[in-house]
Amino acid sequence: MGIIWTILIGFIVGIIAKFLMPGRDPAGFIITAIIGIVGSFIATYLGRAMGFYQVGQPAGFIASVLGAILLLIVYRMVTGRKT
Repeated sequence: MGIIWTILIGFIVGIIAKFLMPGRDPAGFIITAIIGIVGSFIATYLGRAMGFYQVGQPAGFIASVLGAILLLIVYRMVTGRKT
């Protein structure tokens, strides 16, 4: 159930990250949702492994949003250089 919850939170996080990121976004809705899910997985497991927070703490959601924003920045840098 933990993985399904992480995917659902990641989907919501992807939407929030898209609204928080200023500027034009080359990613569509699906790509942004996938980036949010990946950001959520990274933040969840990395944060727990490093001992920053425990399961169910609000910091996990905040870290997921920050992870998704970071991945969106990287995605924009990679896709923005196509010439």
